[in-house]
Amino acid sequence: MSITAVQKKRLRTLGHGLNPVVTVATKGLTESVIAEIDRALNDHELIKVRLTVGDRELKKSIIEDICGRLGAEAVQVIGHVLLLFRKAEKPNPRLSNLLR
Repeated sequence: MSITAVQKKRLRTLGHGLNPVVTVATKGLTESVIAEIDRALNDHELIKVRLTVGDRELKKSIIEDICGRLGAEAVQVIGHVLLLFRKAEKPNPRLSNLLR
């Protein structure tokens, strides 16, 4: 699932006003954190995740792990905040950040 530059720009614009809904902290990427990110992506399609982990390499590997395991696309990373996108099969217009 690759998104174009135009789509990325639109997603970054939509994601600007969002707050992080999940935090990956010192315990790392546990199964419950993966499940919560998966649930949030199913509901909202576009979410922010706060990564309060050690160094850049660890953060980069966590981002790759999240994207690989959940089939999501990392739209943008600024500081400790990751903007994630995954298209839902049947988006709920009341919850989706793309349809509101």
